[in-house]
Amino acid sequence: MFTYGLIAWQSSGTPSWIGIAPLILIFAVFYFVLIMPQQRRQKKWQAMLGELKTGDKVTTTGGLRGTIVALKDDSVHLRVPPDNLRLEVTRASISAVTTPEETTAK
Repeated sequence: MFTYGLIAWQSSGTPSWIGIAPLILIFAVFYFVLIMPQQRRQKKWQAMLGELKTGDKVTTTGGLRGTIVALKDDSVHLRVPPDNLRLEVTRASISAVTTPEETTAK
């Protein structure tokens, strides 16, 4: 029997892994619910950035919609309607490529 202050603790014969099991279970739930889906989204987004080409219609994280007119290493030149402004944005700021099916559905 171990005493600590006014509380007396008795050592029991339970295995030590039972005390660690809830922590392992919590980590597993977090991995499958939060970490793994985020990794999948990140890989999909990286693949989308790698497949960009001139003529693609894209949407940036800031909400700008435009057509790619030039590609550089880490940036993209967009033509933005209605005045056909030419803007340079980073590749990381592109959130989605708009397909022709999406534009006709709107």
